[in-house]
Amino acid sequence: MNHRPACANLVRFSAVTVMMVILVVMCAATAQTAPTNPSGDTAQKPVRFVQDRFAIGFWVDPPLDDQADASYRGIADANFTMIIGSSAGNDPKALEKQLGLCAKYDLKAVLFCSGMAPADLPTGPACWGYALRDEPSAADFPALRAQVDGVRKARPGMLAYINIFPNYATDKQLGTATYDEYVDRFLKEVGVDVLSMDHYPVFKPDQDGRDNYCTNLGVMRKYSQEAGVPFWNFFNTMPYGPQTDPTEDQLRWQIYASLSYGAKGVLYFCYYTPVSFEFPKGGAIIGRDGQRTRHWEQARQINVGLKNLGPTLMKLTSTDVRRVTPESQPAEALKDTPVRDIARDKVDPPNDYLVGVFRHEDGRRAVMLMNYRFAYTAWPTVEFDVPVDQVKEVDKATGREIAVHDDSPEMPGLQVSLDAGEGRLFLLPSAK
Repeated sequence: MNHRPACANLVRFSAVTVMMVILVVMCAATAQTAPTNPSGDTAQKPVRFVQDRFAIGFWVDPPLDDQADASYRGIADANFTMIIGSSAGNDPKALEKQLGLCAKYDLKAVLFCSGMAPADLPTGPACWGYALRDEPSAADFPALRAQVDGVRKARPGMLAYINIFPNYATDKQLGTATYDEYVDRFLKEVGVDVLSMDHYPVFKPDQDGRDNYCTNLGVMRKYSQEAGVPFWNFFNTMPYGPQTDPTEDQLRWQIYASLSYGAKGVLYFCYYTPVSFEFPKGGAIIGRDGQRTRHWEQARQINVGLKNLGPTLMKLTSTDVRRVTPESQPAEALKDTPVRDIARDKVDPPNDYLVGVFRHEDGRRAVMLMNYRFAYTAWPTVEFDVPVDQVKEVDKATGREIAVHDDSPEMPGLQVSLDAGEGRLFLLPSAK
């Protein structure tokens, strides 16, 4: 299965070809080796990018036309926290305008700046960094390392962003024998500060891509932790190729699965509908006519919860991910996690959950309990390994820690209601 139509690649990264020819030469020229001391160690390590907020972003930014201010206000109103932007190209005035709009609406920006030398790349409070390449092969890694080093030298602390293939890319596309080798080599050879990929699961009765999506997230989780960098991922928001138009529940499912694996950023594909014959239905968050589709309100509602969870999510480190399938014995599947058991009422569908386990930076434990179904709500009875009065939930409406609410107090135990594809985040005392 093609992960994205060829023209969609062109839409997303039309500037990349020029950039690879011009920027790599300039980056290599500026990426001088730091002075060394007698022991051979570098005298000064480069300043690396540090992510300071949870990334809620997208691909395909709106045009920088006379409606740009209203467009960026709409992005902020939909509770996005950053953009990956290409509409300004390498036009200094357009880049200044775009960064000014991002600053005005408290958005961070990762920008394509085609053909610019690293020393000329734009900066400012809203600028997180620069997008260099999409879906490289392993053969591209040495040239990409030169670009990353050049950006890091010229713009210390800024992100040199590269998005990689998903796990269903071919061996020829990857340039490696396995996907694990591809991701491992990418991190070791290119040395990025954020690991990012795009994966678009198909939601069809006869073609369910969810498990493979989670497998891909598992690979991202593993290698990002080994490298000590956060990971982000694109997910599908619109119909194209074999992809159906996602429902709100399917959008939510893709996002909360990513959070359960420890993602520090989720990226919608797409925000503005690409101008391409391969997207005849349209259907992104904003239509080609500039009008909001139903996905804008869906994203707004989902994103407000993400934005409020974000400060806590940024303090968590993933320690485990467990799957409770309809065939599982939940207590066995969740052994040695903060969740002892999950039970259900006999009239409810069989258990089907994803459970992410985390360590908070203050030593506490955290659990993301996610409904794996995207067509049914869930109403599990949850038993934690500590009394309920010691468990807190991070409130999606405020971001504050609140006492856990029993959603069915007339039933024995603690009931937790979960919308289709929804996750809820709980905090527990550290293990004794």
